[in-house]
Amino acid sequence: MFLCVSLWLNPCVKLIIAWVGKTKEPAIQTLTDEYLKRIVRYAHADGLALKDESALVRICSQRSGATHTLILLDEKGKQLSSGELAQLIREHQNQSSSALLFAIGPADGFSDETRKRARMMLSLGKMTLAHELARVVLLEQLYRAFTILKGHPYHLGH
Repeated sequence: MFLCVSLWLNPCVKLIIAWVGKTKEPAIQTLTDEYLKRIVRYAHADGLALKDESALVRICSQRSGATHTLILLDEKGKQLSSGELAQLIREHQNQSSSALLFAIGPADGFSDETRKRARMMLSLGKMTLAHELARVVLLEQLYRAFTILKGHPYHLGH
């Protein structure tokens, strides 16, 4: 059970940010923790390190009543502005009770099987980012999306 600190999202959207592999750089873990802490002001959010892609598939295949809407980060995915990402989150929370599961895959990308499970492929831009850095960029953009939805000045001040 979780408590959503912010009552302006009803129902409270749940986010899971998953990545394949261990965190090698302590600075990346520090930033991951910081942005997750910021996001939980607006939504329930969990970071999840996965051993491999099959662990992600197992999460998406759970039959225990937990449902997930899978969004894969992929260089060939759709590029969204910060405002468009905020709108995607708003629409999801208005239309679904499933958790939004954002997944950053292995260095060689996701398999076709996993891609077929995804609701959407999302690109952070045309440039290639290290996977750990992509995680931090995604987390910052998710935090920014919630501040946009809340009308917080963070988005306008950066």
